[in-house]
Formats: sequence, C-alpha cells, structure tokens
Amino acid sequence: MSLNLRTGWRGGRSHKIFTLVIFVTLSSLDNAAVAILPPLYGLIGRELGVSEAALGFVTGLRILVSAASAAAWGYWGDRGNRKRLLLYGSLAWSMAFFFSGLAQTYHQLLLSQLIAAVGLGCVGAVGFSIASDFIPPHQRGLILSLWAIAQGFGWGTGSVVSSTLGAYLWRLPFWLIAIVGLIFTALYTFTYEPQRGQTEPELAAAFASGQGYHYRVQWGDLSQILANRSNLWLILQSFIAAINFGALIWMPRFLAAKVEAEGYSLEIATTVGSMLYLVFQAGVYVSILAGHWGDRWQQRDLRGRAIICAIGNLGMVPFHIAFFFIPLRGLVIPAEEGLPTVVWAALTSVFSNAWVAAAFVLALGATILSVIDNPNRAALINDVNLPEHRGTVIGLFQIAGGLGLSLGNGLAGLAFTFLGARLPLPWNYALALALFQLVMLPAGLCYYRAIKTTPKDILAARQTLAERGTSTEGISVLGKT
Repeated sequence: MSLNLRTGWRGGRSHKIFTLVIFVTLSSLDNAAVAILPPLYGLIGRELGVSEAALGFVTGLRILVSAASAAAWGYWGDRGNRKRLLLYGSLAWSMAFFFSGLAQTYHQLLLSQLIAAVGLGCVGAVGFSIASDFIPPHQRGLILSLWAIAQGFGWGTGSVVSSTLGAYLWRLPFWLIAIVGLIFTALYTFTYEPQRGQTEPELAAAFASGQGYHYRVQWGDLSQILANRSNLWLILQSFIAAINFGALIWMPRFLAAKVEAEGYSLEIATTVGSMLYLVFQAGVYVSILAGHWGDRWQQRDLRGRAIICAIGNLGMVPFHIAFFFIPLRGLVIPAEEGLPTVVWAALTSVFSNAWVAAAFVLALGATILSVIDNPNRAALINDVNLPEHRGTVIGLFQIAGGLGLSLGNGLAGLAFTFLGARLPLPWNYALALALFQLVMLPAGLCYYRAIKTTPKDILAARQTLAERGTSTEGISVLGKT
C-alpha cells in the first residue's frame, strides 16, 4: 500500500499532523534557547563579574560548536535513524540549559552552553533533513516559510521570556526553556519518521507500488556534494551573510542601550529593549508570501528563488543602516508600576512616540527584505541536492553559517568596546552594526552567481531521481531499506 494512503494512526494523516506539530515546536524551542542569553548579557555579567564581551564569546563559541556538531549529526542522520538522533540532541540541549541556570561561575556557564550547543546542532541538521521529506517540491518555499516563522517565533519568545523573567532572576528563563524542551522531547518519541524521498515526483511510482528509497550517503559522496557549484555559492553566501547576522545577535542589547541612554536602569532597559525588538520583528511573517512567491517563480523559471534571495540580501542594507541611527527620544516608561505596565508601555510606544514609530517603519522594511531569503534558500538546498545528501549538506551550511555567526558576534563585541571608548552609548553600537551591514553586498553577489548555476544543478538532481525511480537498484520494499 502507498505510504500516502495509510489511514490508521501509525503513518496516517493524524499521525503526520501530530509529528509536524511536535517537530515544529521543537524547532521553535531550539531557537528560543539560542535567544535566551544575549538579552541577559548585562545582568549575568554583573552577577558573575565578567564583561559583556566575555558573554558574547560564550555565544560565539556556542554557535561554532553547534555548527561543527551539525555536520556530524547531519551525516549520521543521512545514514541511519534520524528520529533517534533528534531525540538524543533535544535531550542534550534541554538538560544543558537546566544546568546553565545553576551556574555559579563564568566557566560553569560556558561549559553547560557548549554541551547545549552539541544538541542544538543536531536539531538544525537532522531536523532539516526530516522536514525536507514532508514537503513536495512545488510547496517547498511556502512550507519552509512556515517553518522559518516558527523558528522566528521561537526566537522572539525566547527574547521575551529572557527579558521579562530574566530581568528579575536571570536563571529562570534557562530553567523554563529546559523544562518545556524535555516535555516536547518526550512527546517526540511518539512521532512518525518520513521515508527519504517520499515526496519527490520522480520517485512517486516506486512509493506507490510499496517500494522505498534505499540510497544512503557515503563518505565518498562529499566530493560530489562539493562539486555542485550551487552548493559552493550558497555555502559561501551563508558564511558571508552570517557575519552580519552574528553582529545582529546583539540587537536586544543595542536597543536596551538606547533605552539606557534615556535615563532608565539596566533592568528596565533590558525589558523595554527586548519588547521593542519583538515589535520590530513584525515583518518576519512576510516570509510566507516570499516562500509562496518563490514557489510560483521557480515553476516558471529555475532561477527564480536565487533572484528573490539576491533582492532580499541587497535591499535590506539601507533600511538597517537608517534604523541603527534613529534615536528613541521621549520614551515614557512607568518604571515603578510593575512588569506588566512596563511591558505594555514598551509595546504601545510604537503608536505614542514618533521616534519609535519611525524606527518601526525602518525595521519593518529591513526585516521583510531579510526574511525573504530564508525559505527560498532552504528550498534551493533541497532542489539542488539528492534526498540522502540533504542532512550532510545542511551540516556544511551550519559550519559555514556558524563560523560567520561566531566571527560576527565576537567581532561585534570587540567593535562595541573599541568604539565605546570613543563614542557615547548607544552610538558605539549603532556605528558598529552599520559597518557590519556592508558585508551583505558580497553576500548578494554570491546569489548573482547562484542564479547562473542553480538551473543546471536542479535539472541534474531531477534526472538522477528519475533514473533511480525506474531502476531496481537502490529501491527496496518499503520499511526494509
């Protein structure tokens, strides 16, 4: 019987929906976990007696370790049981975040965060591979945009939890995200693991006849993956763009510094800055339209997704630079009236304060243009690679992106400190972040090169799958691969 016609719970429609809900939630929690630390740099640094730059180093090193582990997780996932690996990874980061909340010294925090990084690398690589096998090619941009929004929502939730609960006790967000992570890890044990390649049109006949896709990645396939010109340009773009996004990890702290400049305490500034950051990210939901737009364009022109990504990379730069230099003058925050009132005043300031409203408009433009890249690049990675290579490939992307994020995050911390001796708060942050935006120019040029290579590589992948779909080699009885 065809995989898609199963009506019972196991492997049926309800089981798949349950799996997607749990999977997307775990992916959101992954991003919420990553977002916990940056808003708390000031508070944690004050209690543990270390600088904000030292805590930025923790974030940068965590990103690097996560990226390195993602390559190994992705390769193992392409060879074996992805569900089991994802369970191990989720359990590892959840437990490590619980112990992060118990840290009494800087080195204890560093160690627990590095252990968490190993688990987070699994979710990024193995999770992407599993998600790919739920999505048919003509809907990749749309559905991956929903996945990206879930991750963005997780990041925003992590920032909110961090800046509200963490403003009064910085350990609480770590414990809360760990407990929720453990709950959903337990629920994931009841989920369904899709078969590799089950949504590829070229393999539809094989799956309809009860066959399965038997191909698995081999070590020698790495040369084939790297010979793919589109992979090389997309990986290079990922590294370059990540340098800028690594600097943008400091955005909640930057906004808090703007609030501090208006005379508020670090605790109040941390809460207000993170609330404003959440509001300023409203444009992320446009990625749904961008993903759908990419699907439509790609069906007419195999260069479509790469063109959209180039537009986003280059278009976001002037909006971000203008946003950084908008002051937040005239903020009225009732600091003595309790947390709910402070949060409400921060959220509604976009309507009551002209400076905040102007910053919101610029942030909206920057965010919209930056997020149209996410679903379309993820879809391109699927389009130009075979099913058994996708976990490994995303692991390579994680390494490139992790190196860029770590480099950008660390350099930004040094830049803030260097400029802080020459410029008042928050202008040291503003100038440094504006300079980092310039790296998006060569990132956009990488997409220009990918526009030329992706059509050929997409057709090559489709041809290989078509040949395998009509061959008995590598095709076995479903469930006995």
